[in-house]
Amino acid sequence: QVQLVESGGGLVQAGGSLRLSCIASGSIFSIGTMGWYRQAPGKQRELVATITSGGSTNYADSVKGRFTVSRDNAKNTVYLQMNSLKPEDTAVYYCNVDRLTTSRTYYYNQWGRGTQVTVSS
Repeated sequence: QVQLVESGGGLVQAGGSLRLSCIASGSIFSIGTMGWYRQAPGKQRELVATITSGGSTNYADSVKGRFTVSRDNAKNTVYLQMNSLKPEDTAVYYCNVDRLTTSRTYYYNQWGRGTQVTVSS
């Protein structure tokens, strides 16, 4: 069994910063692309940023230059550094892994439960 657990969300004023973390637990051999998505009330879940196992990154246009995604493969952890936060960044942020290999099987498209980020104006 594997699990993705996010942390680091909270309430911050516009212009502030937060750092989200997501750790994958279990008997993990390898992890593919890790990423962050978000869902605001009444809206569909959208891509925020992804990072491949080799370190290549991809960002939504709305966060380019403000957010930075990184990962620590030894710790099975992905991070999202969010700077210059805006009220429109308010959402539940979800961690995602496209493929995860354990000692017994493969897991595809795994999601965490999410962490709330609220940016006040």
